[in-house]
Amino acid sequence: MKRDPKHRGRADKWVQITHEEAFDLIEKEYKRITAKYGRKSCVVFSGTGREGGGMNPYATNVLRTPNMCYTQSGYACYLPRLASAAYIVGVVYPELDYAGGLPGRYDDPAYEVPECLILWGKAPLESNPDGFFGHAVIDLMRRGTRIISVDPRVNWLSTRADHHLRLRPGTDTALGMALLNIIIKEGIYDKQFVESWTYGFDKLAERVKDMPPEKAAGICGVKMEDIYAVARMYATAKPAAIQWGLAVDQKANGMQTAQCIISLMSITGNIDVPGGQILADINGNVNEVGYNMDQGIGDDFNLMIGLQEYPACCQVTFQSHADLTLKTLETGKPYPLKFGFYAGNNLLSCTSMEPQRWAKAINESLEFCMTIECFMTPTAEATCDLIFPLATICERDGTVFTHYGGSPVTIGFTNKAVEKQGESLSDLEFVYLLGKRLHPDLWTDCKSVNDFIDKLRLGGRYKFKDVHKLVSVQHEVKYRKFETGDLRRDHEPGFNTPTGRIELYSTIFEQLGDDPLPYYVEPKYSPVSTPELLDKYPFVLTTGARVIGFFHSEHRQIPYLRELNPNPLVEIHPKNAAKLGIADGQWCEVYNQFGSAKYKAKVTCAVDEKTIHAQHGWWFPEDDGNAPNLYGTFRSNINNLIPNFHFGKLGFGAPVKCMLCNIKPITESYDTDMALVWKKFGKGE
Repeated sequence: MKRDPKHRGRADKWVQITHEEAFDLIEKEYKRITAKYGRKSCVVFSGTGREGGGMNPYATNVLRTPNMCYTQSGYACYLPRLASAAYIVGVVYPELDYAGGLPGRYDDPAYEVPECLILWGKAPLESNPDGFFGHAVIDLMRRGTRIISVDPRVNWLSTRADHHLRLRPGTDTALGMALLNIIIKEGIYDKQFVESWTYGFDKLAERVKDMPPEKAAGICGVKMEDIYAVARMYATAKPAAIQWGLAVDQKANGMQTAQCIISLMSITGNIDVPGGQILADINGNVNEVGYNMDQGIGDDFNLMIGLQEYPACCQVTFQSHADLTLKTLETGKPYPLKFGFYAGNNLLSCTSMEPQRWAKAINESLEFCMTIECFMTPTAEATCDLIFPLATICERDGTVFTHYGGSPVTIGFTNKAVEKQGESLSDLEFVYLLGKRLHPDLWTDCKSVNDFIDKLRLGGRYKFKDVHKLVSVQHEVKYRKFETGDLRRDHEPGFNTPTGRIELYSTIFEQLGDDPLPYYVEPKYSPVSTPELLDKYPFVLTTGARVIGFFHSEHRQIPYLRELNPNPLVEIHPKNAAKLGIADGQWCEVYNQFGSAKYKAKVTCAVDEKTIHAQHGWWFPEDDGNAPNLYGTFRSNINNLIPNFHFGKLGFGAPVKCMLCNIKPITESYDTDMALVWKKFGKGE
C-alpha cells in the first residue's frame, strides 16, 4: 500500500497498489534522492528479526548505503557484549556450551555437564533469544548443574538457585570486579590457563583491589558473604559457565561489565572447554550476518554516521551510531538523510528512547520511507509512505543461526506450513527482488532467492535445497581451539587479538582511548550520583524483562497471546504500594523528569522496595491508528522516561535499566477490551 508523504499518520489514506507499481515507486524515489544527495542519504532502520536480523545488512547493501541503524541509544542490546568479546577474546560471543553441536548432545562422550551456571541478567525460559533455547538450562539442572542468579527481580529460575544476588540495577560492574578480587586473592583461578593464554593478569589483579567485596556489597545492595559464596562456588566448579543477558548492556558502564564477565570466564579456565563457554571456529564459513559481501558500498563506508566519533562501536557491526543518527535526522549534519527503510523495526513502540523525538525527526527529515511488515505498526502508520506485506514464519522457508553465526552450535531451518497468503514476500525475497531492480549488475550470480540464501547466508557451505528439510544442522564442535590455531586467521595457536591472548588488559580499549582495565561508574541518575533527586524520584526503574506472550512489540494483536497479558504492567513491592495507596490492578502513572507512561499495577515481591519494573514494547492495535494516537503507542511507552545520549566513553550502552522514577495512582482506567480485540483480530467469540 502507498500513501502520500503529506498524509503520514493518517490510517485512512492508504491505497492498495501492485508489486510492480511498488517497486517502480521505490526505484523512482531512490534514483531521485540519491542523484541529489548521494547514497549516504539512505538509512536502514534495523530491528531484531530472528531471520531478519541477518536481513538488515543485505538491505543496507541493496541500497548501497553505509547507514544501517539499530535505533536504540548506544545500541544497548547485545552490542556491548559482542564488542567486548571481539576486542578482548577475538570472537563474537562466548556462549554456554549446552552440547547443541554434539551428535550425542548431553550424553556425548566429548561433553561435560557444567557443575555451576551463572545466569547474569538473563531469563532464558522467557527470552530464548538468538537461537539459544531456554529448556537447555532445565536439562542441565536435571543433570546436576547448580544455578547462581544475578538479577534484581525474582523469576522462576532464581527461586531454584543456590544463590540469588538481587543487586541494585546498574551496579553489575562493581559486582564483577569484586568477584574477580576474591578469586584472585584466594588463588582459586586456573593458574596454568592464565599464564599460558591471557595477557595483563597482574594489572587486572591490581585494578580489582579497588573493589573489595565489602565495598561492592554497599554499592550493589547485596550481602558481602553472598558475594564471597558466589565467587567460590563459581571458581571451584569444573566446568562452570555464565549465561549473560541483555541487562549487561543496558547502562553506560556495560562494556566494563562485559569485560569483567569475560575475565571471570577466562581466569577460571572455562573458555572453549566442554561445559564452559563455547567459541566459534574462525573457519566456520557460514556468513549469517552478511558483512563479508561486497555490494559496492566502497569508500562511502567511511561516511558512516558516528564512525569517526565512535569507531569502537561502528566498526564492530558496520552500523551507524544510533544517537548520532538521531542528531543527523534533526540537524542535517554532517549530511541530510532522505530515504528510509525499516527492516524489522517498530522503533516508536520498542527500540527507541524518547520515541516522539524520533518520530518528529524522521518525519521532518525523510522524503521517502518504506517498510515490509506482517501487520500495520505505529511506526509504519506514523512515518511510512509504502508498506509491503511480509510473509509470516508459517508461510516461508528460512534460516536461523545461533547468535547470528557467532556460536558454533546449529543452523536452524524453518519450513513453510501453508502457502503464502495474499501478496506477501519473505524478508529475503523482498531484498533479493529489490537488489535485482536497483543494482542488477551486483546480483548476476543469484538467479533465485535460494541462490541468495546459499551464497549470503550459508556461505557456500550448504545448499538450502539439500538441508532445510533437516530442520537443523549441527556444526562439528571442537574444543580448546586456541591450541590448534582454529581461532586465528593465520592458524597459529592463540586468540585473534593483537597479543594472541585473551586480553584482560585490553590493548584495543587503550588504542581507542578508554581504560584498558575494568572500572566502575555509577549510573548518571541514581540514589548515589543524584541523591538530590530522591525526594522527587525515589525508585530505581528497570524495564525490558521478557514475558511469555510477546516478543518485544510483537503479538499484541493475537488474542490468545494478549489474553495472557492484556494490559501493560508495572511491578511494585507491597510495602511501597500500601504507602502510596496503590492497589493491585490499579492504573498508575510512572514518571520522571524526562516523561511519563500509564501502567496497571502488579503488586509483587518480585521487585524489592527500592525498585519498580515496567514492561516494554506496548501498543494497542485495537485502538485508533490515526496520529497523534497511533494505536496508543506513546501512552504506555516506558521509553518516554529514558533519554538518548547517555552512553559510555566508547559509544556503547544506555540507562534503560537504571533510571530514577516515581509512581502514583490515577483515577483513569485504560483496561483492554478483550472483546474488541477478539472482534478485530480473532475468529472466535
